[in-house]
Amino acid sequence: MGFINVTHPASFLLTGVPGLENSHSWLAGPLCVMYAVALTGNTVILQAVRLEPSLHEPMYYFLSMLSLSDVAMSMTTLPTALRTFCLNAHHIAFDVCLIQMFLIHSFSMMESGILLAMSFDRYVAICNPLHYATMLTNRVIAGMGLAVATQSFITLFPLPCLFKRLPICRSNVLSHSYCLHPDMMKLACANITINSIYGFFVLVSTYGIDLFFIFLSYVLILHSVMAIASRKERLKTLNTCVSHILGVLAFYVPMIGVSTVHHFGKHAPRYIHVLMSNIYLFVPPVLNPIIYSAKTKEIRRAIVRMFHRIKM
Repeated sequence: MGFINVTHPASFLLTGVPGLENSHSWLAGPLCVMYAVALTGNTVILQAVRLEPSLHEPMYYFLSMLSLSDVAMSMTTLPTALRTFCLNAHHIAFDVCLIQMFLIHSFSMMESGILLAMSFDRYVAICNPLHYATMLTNRVIAGMGLAVATQSFITLFPLPCLFKRLPICRSNVLSHSYCLHPDMMKLACANITINSIYGFFVLVSTYGIDLFFIFLSYVLILHSVMAIASRKERLKTLNTCVSHILGVLAFYVPMIGVSTVHHFGKHAPRYIHVLMSNIYLFVPPVLNPIIYSAKTKEIRRAIVRMFHRIKM
C-alpha cells in the first residue's frame, strides 16, 4: 500500500474584489476608514471602561471583551487586506494562510460566545436583579471570558490539520483578501466531506446553540418585563437591552447571510460571496462601538470625561 503524496502550494494568491481589480486603489480608502473606525472605536471603549470606575460592572466588562474580540478580528485581517488593496501584493505563504484562517474563525466564534454571555448578563439584571451582584462576580465574569476563548481555540484547532491533509492541485487563487476555510476548501482536489461535515458541526454546535440561548434569554426577559405594571418602566427596562440586540443583529445577520450564500448559492456570482464575507468580517467591529456609544449614555459620558482629561 503506497503513501499518498499530499501536495501544497508554497503560497496562495489573494484576490480583492473579482472584476474590480483596476479599482483596488479606490477601494483602499473606504477600507482604511473602516479599519480606523473599528480599531479606534473599540480601543476608546476599552480605555473608557478601564479608566472610569463607574463602568467597573459586569455589563461593561463583557462589552470590553466584545471590543477586544473586534480589535483582534480587525488586526487579523488588516495586514493581508491592506497589502492586497494598497500595495497590490497578493501572495501569502501557505502556513501563514492557515494561521490567519484559524484566527479569523476563532475570533468570530469568540464574539458569538461573548454575545451569549452578554445576553445572560441582561437576563440576570432584569429577571433576577437581587442576585445580580452575587451571581456575576469578577471571578465568574473572568471564568466566562476564559471559557469562551478556550472553547473557540479547542473547537477550531482541528481545522488547519484537516485542511493540511488535503492536496491542493487545482489552483492557488483565493476569492478574498484573507483566508477563510470554505474558500480554501474549494481548491482541494480530494474528497472534502470530512472538512464540510466538521465545518457544519462547528456552525451548529457553537453559533447555532449560542443563537438559540440568546433567543431564549430574550423570551424570558420579555416575559418578565410584561409583568411590570408601568408602561414607562417596561420601556425603560427594555431600553437597557437595545444595544445588545443591535449588536446581535450586526453579527448574526451577516453570518447567516454568508453561510446561506456558501451552502445554497454555489451558482451566485463570485462578487456576491466576496461582498457577504466582507460584510460579515468588517461590519460588526465597525458597528459595535458606534452602537454602544450612541445607545449607552454611561459609555458616552465616560468617553467625554476621558477626552477631557487628555485635553487637560
